[in-house]
Amino acid sequence: MARHSMSGPSEQMTASQIRADLRSLADPDKAAFYPRFFKAGPGECAEGDRFLGVTVPEQRRVAKRYRSLPRRSVRSLLRDPFHECRLTALLILVLQFERGDAVERERIVRFYLDHLDWVNNWDLVDTSAHKILGAWLESRDRSMLYELASSGHLWRRRVAVIATYHFIRQGDFQDTLELAARLRDHEHDLIHKAVGWMLREIGNRDLAAEEEFLARHYRDMPRTMLRYATEKFEPPRRKAYLAGRV
Repeated sequence: MARHSMSGPSEQMTASQIRADLRSLADPDKAAFYPRFFKAGPGECAEGDRFLGVTVPEQRRVAKRYRSLPRRSVRSLLRDPFHECRLTALLILVLQFERGDAVERERIVRFYLDHLDWVNNWDLVDTSAHKILGAWLESRDRSMLYELASSGHLWRRRVAVIATYHFIRQGDFQDTLELAARLRDHEHDLIHKAVGWMLREIGNRDLAAEEEFLARHYRDMPRTMLRYATEKFEPPRRKAYLAGRV
């Protein structure tokens, strides 16, 4: 499919211009495939989500080009029915957060929390939660994560878990382990995967800390959560966990 050149940086930065740029990068084959990949079919977790068919690297390039986008335009993109518009809005928001001072970062966090209803697929959460909310909460009260985890809302619960990835990278595992214990009985595999992934990240840094948690909980963990958590273990050790013989 022919690619059209995107607008130059001197042009007005608006949500409509970004939509046009994303549409110029659209691939019909990917647009047809993505609803299956992101579980957007009837009765699935992202039912009704719509796709243009733009790859993530292309969206990252668009986001960098428009990283100074006014917040009102970010809001417009974040409320767009097309997935790529929402992801690009979040990528821009992350760039703005990383460059912002304390006042600007607080504004972005409040904006992010006010718009969580549009952070409504797993990649949207995983792109933004730890880089915005987790980074903001590093030296602050983290009670909101437990409120999100208790919300009964799939994506807000995933936000709570993935936000702790920032803490893990700082060698701080406490909140991840507490949330993992609270959510190990959750019914949805996207929470199982998120928790297992975060446990694996803990193990990548401190295997003893992960195994201490697993020793208490692995027999009661959903299979998917355990598989994700033990993915990087030595094969015999992983097989022992999966077989319930540890």
